[in-house]
Amino acid sequence: MPSLKQGEFVGSLDCGTTSSRFLIFDKYANIVAQHQVEYPQYYPEPGWHDQDSDEIVESCDICIDKACAALEAAGWSKDSVKAIGITNQRETAVVWSKKTGKPLTHAIVWDDTRTKNVVAHFEHKLANEGIEVQPGQFRKGADALRQLTGLPLSTYFSAMKLRWMIDHLPEVKKAHDADDLAFGTVESWLVFRLSGGTKNNLHISEVSNASRTLLMNLRTLEWDPVLVKFFGFKPSVLPKIVSSSEVYGEIAYGPLKGVKIAGLAGDQQAAMVGNKCLQEGDAKCTYGTGAFLLFCTGSDIVQSKHGLLSTVNYQNGPGAKPVYALEGSIAVAGSAIKWLRDSMDMVKTAEEVNTLAGSVPDTGGIYFVTAFSGLLAPYWDPGAAGLIIGLTSYTTPAHLARATLEANAFQTREILESMKLDSKQELRNLKVDGGMTNGDLVMEVLADVGGFTIVRPEMRESTALGSAILAGSAVRLFGWDISKPETLAEVNTKGTRDFKPSMPHEEREKRWRGWKRAVERSRGWDEGVDED
Repeated sequence: MPSLKQGEFVGSLDCGTTSSRFLIFDKYANIVAQHQVEYPQYYPEPGWHDQDSDEIVESCDICIDKACAALEAAGWSKDSVKAIGITNQRETAVVWSKKTGKPLTHAIVWDDTRTKNVVAHFEHKLANEGIEVQPGQFRKGADALRQLTGLPLSTYFSAMKLRWMIDHLPEVKKAHDADDLAFGTVESWLVFRLSGGTKNNLHISEVSNASRTLLMNLRTLEWDPVLVKFFGFKPSVLPKIVSSSEVYGEIAYGPLKGVKIAGLAGDQQAAMVGNKCLQEGDAKCTYGTGAFLLFCTGSDIVQSKHGLLSTVNYQNGPGAKPVYALEGSIAVAGSAIKWLRDSMDMVKTAEEVNTLAGSVPDTGGIYFVTAFSGLLAPYWDPGAAGLIIGLTSYTTPAHLARATLEANAFQTREILESMKLDSKQELRNLKVDGGMTNGDLVMEVLADVGGFTIVRPEMRESTALGSAILAGSAVRLFGWDISKPETLAEVNTKGTRDFKPSMPHEEREKRWRGWKRAVERSRGWDEGVDED
């Protein structure tokens, strides 16, 4: 057998909502090897979405093993991988025992809405008692929370999920009371397990993920004791907050044993880095299970007055000044296409939706508000319900398929309208990535409905690339340094394709008005009354 070549590569473990992937990049962002594994999803009740925390780790282990095997099959030694980054589905809550290192229950996924009554409880508490910002001094109302966290109260954020677990699951409450409970988002769980579990007890949370919990102070980048007390948690359950780019530890087993874990970021922030949206005014939208549009605001925290989130974009190392962003989140994007395939049996593959939608020139007058789990930005209405309106005897499955694509575009425009009002900047083009962007029709519909140019890179693995860049920057692999964008000039230079709007302005605005009417009819359908 010929000897294997030695090179320099960086790996990225991308743990998304429905699958895990491990990709190995060279200095130009070429993918040298990769592997992907889907893992099971559990829906025990309407609105509930669980994952088995052990199955998440198992899928990641398989991906690393198989990608390393593919690397060696291509003639490269696995020792060529010098560091890895991790990027993850955000807001998904994982709890485990500090003593045993084993999960105490299934993880609750970011789009789960079982916590509606938890949110209602804290909304009432905010309105009537407020947050004790100083001894004896209380600040009431939702803005009190936004001022500290940049976030509204919502089922979306992981503190609500942790509160539900403690209140409803005796094994979690017992661990909490006994200081045996470890809480984290998915990157916390993966780092804990990959670094050896209870042997090293590495319990950390990366700052962009921590900023999505409702527990971190956006200015101090620390868990805010006022918030921890308000939601009723023991500080001992929380991980240490770390930056997005530093050496946290080493992989403790498998083909990459001893390799440094050196970059962490929530998937949307990682996609910002992968798209090199590192400076004020840069924006991108990732279309996956959901869709997430981020606008970089630099060193400034912009408090949204139009339904957006203020969040951390990334922090380049311990003690570095954070870079912030405004974000608009769409709960249902690619998952609506999956619904057409799996629940409605309208198509056999997701790709067929584009063909079906392309067989008609418009939606035949129907609108599809894809509020399967309420509406996120800019409405933040957990009681909104999915709605198809405008149906006639003329309507066909092709019209519904096209309305599904348009729903994604309309919601993107809604977020961009809010960003324009908050940032006082007009967005001329939008960088996009994610699985949905592979279809040209999706891009054409997005440009037409939005009225702006869509810029799609040829290499669209931006999320995985972002965490790889953060890891490479931490160890100065390839000379990368995200504080100096010029050091990334050779990364992902394969070019882009632009999609420009062709729909007449009058037609665009007519459809926009119809969409706004449809959304209003979908709102507040589910009052969130507990049926137990």
